[in-house]
Amino acid sequence: MQHVKRWITALIIAPLVVWILLRGSTLVLAALISVVAIFSLREYLTIIFGNDDGPISNTIKTISYTIAMALVVGATLGAWQVMFLILSLNLAALAGFVLFRFAAQPRVFDIISKQVLGIVYIPVSLSLLVFIRELEGGVFWIIWLLIVIFANDTGAFYAGTYKGRHKLSPNISPNKTIEGSFGGILAAVTAGFIFCLIFFRDPALAFLTLPCSLVMALAGQVGDLFESAMKRVSSIKDSGRILPGHGGMLDRIDGLLMAVPVLYVYLVFVI
Repeated sequence: MQHVKRWITALIIAPLVVWILLRGSTLVLAALISVVAIFSLREYLTIIFGNDDGPISNTIKTISYTIAMALVVGATLGAWQVMFLILSLNLAALAGFVLFRFAAQPRVFDIISKQVLGIVYIPVSLSLLVFIRELEGGVFWIIWLLIVIFANDTGAFYAGTYKGRHKLSPNISPNKTIEGSFGGILAAVTAGFIFCLIFFRDPALAFLTLPCSLVMALAGQVGDLFESAMKRVSSIKDSGRILPGHGGMLDRIDGLLMAVPVLYVYLVFVI
């Protein structure tokens, strides 16, 4: 039943995302990214502060959500300078938070370090999708990215389920196996090669993307384990329940968050 929910959710969401990419403007994509970033940040804060005695500070939530949207706006303007300014404003807001809360919360620096990690981890990575869209063939590169990550996740899941014998990282995620990892990498590289041929009709370019697919698959699996480690520390199984069969938004994009910077660097400096 879980597999059925997983596929139904994917078949509903995937066409909508592709339609937004093909038909929507950069502003529409930015709006989608903002929504995803805020939901993911919300889940991240719940996970990372899961073992704290008190509730998550509403001030930290407000700062985080505002900065997330501002970063996407900065990316939409195509200005790295604006994004660096926004990150500086985030630090300034956190400094004010420290001054007002230090007496009551001696662990206040632990709180702000977790917030900074979340900002870099989620909205900064997602904002790169806007920059990728503005590159030549950017829309198709984003679709290609999604296909590679989906193939990585699906290949790892089914290879691990039916062929998995040796644990990959039992202390973090007991169900993940080395066989599943190799299955995901093989599926990602194969899908990346085939769909690059379909989208760009350039065999030389398809071969050139093979290392990128490989590194993206590895980055995606690291991202998956990274989120699993956070959930294990807080004794949480899923980051949320917004996506039936997948869990939370962060559960769905944890691998994507690590893969997006890889693709951006590859497109800018290699291709």
